Amino acid sequence: MNHYETVFILTPVLSEPQVKEAVDKFRTLITDNGGKVTNEENWGLKKLAYPIQKKSTAFYAMMEFQAEGALIEKLETDYRRNERVIRFLTFKLDKDAIEYADRRRNNKKSKEE
Repeated sequence: MNHYETVFILTPVLSEPQVKEAVDKFRTLITDNGGKVTNEENWGLKKLAYPIQKKSTAFYAMMEFQAEGALIEKLETDYRRNERVIRFLTFKLDKDAIEYADRRRNNKKSKEE
């Protein structure tokens, strides 16, 4: 299994339950197709660097997961079909990126405690 990270941007006109519903949908898609979500972060409503579809803010969400390569095509097709998703980026993590993600996650946990 490969390690992946995906970040997707959701339209700002959604309510909080609708954002959670969209994130749950993508998490379920990953797990139903044999993947395993290792980390999930909701970055909340952020200002965009440039307007997208005449919108200047959007909801950001990030997931780290393990899956086979065939799942990525299904996931990105679902992103394209979903009207709530403005932009997305999915990439494969190499061993250095995996170590960095683990350190970042551990540092975040220690700061919260």
